[in-house]
Amino acid sequence: MRFASLGSGSRGNALVVDAGETRVMVDCGFSTRSVVERLSRLGLEPACLDALLITHEHSDHVSGAARFSARYGVPVVLTHGTFVGLGRMQAQLQNYRLVDSHAAFSIGRLEVQPFPVPHDAREPVQYAFSDGSKRLGVLTDCGSITAHVAEVLRRCDALVIECNHDASLLAS
Repeated sequence: MRFASLGSGSRGNALVVDAGETRVMVDCGFSTRSVVERLSRLGLEPACLDALLITHEHSDHVSGAARFSARYGVPVVLTHGTFVGLGRMQAQLQNYRLVDSHAAFSIGRLEVQPFPVPHDAREPVQYAFSDGSKRLGVLTDCGSITAHVAEVLRRCDALVIECNHDASLLAS
């Protein structure tokens, strides 16, 4: 299993997880053009993606998802709460799958384990991925670590963590 960040920050987030025959992108906070350019730097085409997994409805994680999905036929996977949180963007999603924030599911060769995280969104999740031999955890926009988050990530061989400076959070 391999992974690569296409970008992380308040201007956009996207991460590719590659398990050989199966590739997914976590979040799509960049324009379609920007995502295509960033994928090409890795030698990837948009059509090679099997799914686009959304962590939550904030624009830096979802702003390009509907257009990217529609243009390249990549299904969007998200929780019901995140779908509700999209508001008007719901109508733009033509190909989507709602998942339970506590139930694992498969996409090709990847087993995907969503897990809820504390964050100021409707039903935010992060994901752990397994290809049968290795396990990757992804943790972005998490206000604090809960026992459940720690348990899910404890079993990972690798962990992608996004950290942003927040003076008030550090002070508390």
